[in-house]
Amino acid sequence: MTTDKDDPKSRSVPRGRLSRFGQFGRLASGVAGGMMAEGARRLANGERPAMRDMMLTPGNVSRVADRLSHLRGAAMKLGQMISMDAGDMLPPELAEIMARLRQNAHRMPPQQLQQVLAEQWGPDWRKRFARFGATPIAAASIGQVHRAMSPDGRDLAIKVQYPGVQESIDADVDNVAALLKISNLLPRELDVGPLLKEAKKQLHEEADYVREGQYLTRFGELLADAPEYIVPVLDEEFTTDRVLAMSFVEGKAIETLADAPQDTRNTAMHLLFQLVLREIFEFGIIQSDPNFANYRYQPDTGKLILLDFGATRPVGLDIAKAYKRLLKAAFKGDRTAVRKAALAAGFVSETAVTKHRPRIDNMIDIILGELNRPGLFDFNDRSFVDALSEQGMDVAADKAAWHIPPTDLLFIQRKISGTALLAARLKAQIDVRTIVNEHLD
Repeated sequence: MTTDKDDPKSRSVPRGRLSRFGQFGRLASGVAGGMMAEGARRLANGERPAMRDMMLTPGNVSRVADRLSHLRGAAMKLGQMISMDAGDMLPPELAEIMARLRQNAHRMPPQQLQQVLAEQWGPDWRKRFARFGATPIAAASIGQVHRAMSPDGRDLAIKVQYPGVQESIDADVDNVAALLKISNLLPRELDVGPLLKEAKKQLHEEADYVREGQYLTRFGELLADAPEYIVPVLDEEFTTDRVLAMSFVEGKAIETLADAPQDTRNTAMHLLFQLVLREIFEFGIIQSDPNFANYRYQPDTGKLILLDFGATRPVGLDIAKAYKRLLKAAFKGDRTAVRKAALAAGFVSETAVTKHRPRIDNMIDIILGELNRPGLFDFNDRSFVDALSEQGMDVAADKAAWHIPPTDLLFIQRKISGTALLAARLKAQIDVRTIVNEHLD
């Protein structure tokens, strides 16, 4: 029998609440020990170590990344969400943790997989397949994917949820938030309660595979007029609330386009930005998780494969209208209108605008200058990001100006920012104005 030690990529998922709480306890103890050792080292060198410096040592970075990856579920998913949302704003050490969490998780050992599938399909589940690949073709934060063949020849991708994920979501989110607070990476004065509540809600929804299957089918219907996108077809026979079955579609990781010709990269990202805008302004629902693994590419057809609809959420008409007002003002180059639209939507607070208006206006001017530059928008040119960060950090230094936008905005902005991050990875050049103008009438 294969054990966790025999296969370095295979680790059992801690299932019960006490087991998972114990993992966080061991993590906290390990981090505390690392902090004490680092503090002693710095004192011996005549330094006065800050809490942050002692927390974010290479050893502690490895401990946090490894333990969250082992836990999987909401603990790992929340780390991934933070990494995609924060982008260039993360401290380098925390960015390293989150970069590791964007990579594939450990997979379940065979005996644990057998137990999960027996619970979902019954003890004789193997008899229902002509072939079932024991080794997953992908492993992520909430589940792992296997390829299988039904007796009548259906080639299937089957996503199996890790055990205990649904039951541990609330506690995992609270524990990760506590770790971030202890590390001083989250300002203590900032009320993250509403955001944590919304994160728990979305994670519970993502863990409901019946719900995801419904959105998988819905997106297939919405994109029936767009053959350049491929959405797998739900297979209801094998789908449960913990197992999602769909047609298997061959494709390559979207990041492999980094070596493709410029036109190919541009076309792929044009399609993805076009999709985001259709989601916001036409469909009224958005798949809000921009994880690169959710997109694949077919080199022979040039088509994009869309995966993972667990994070799909509705887009309110008021939110869509707010984005339209903001975009119209931006493409007119109207700084005042942009500021007013951003304030009305909740992107910035009244306090920030009142106390730091020159810096807020400088940030708006930087964005307007980039958006209204003639020709294609070059996502590989990140020089403006440093300028934005410099202005933003000065505003963020004022605790009274700290502000969390409405959660609906946050999740939509997360998708937009993540798509832009992928465009930067692929060094794409896009006619942003033309794509956006199609939706501003």
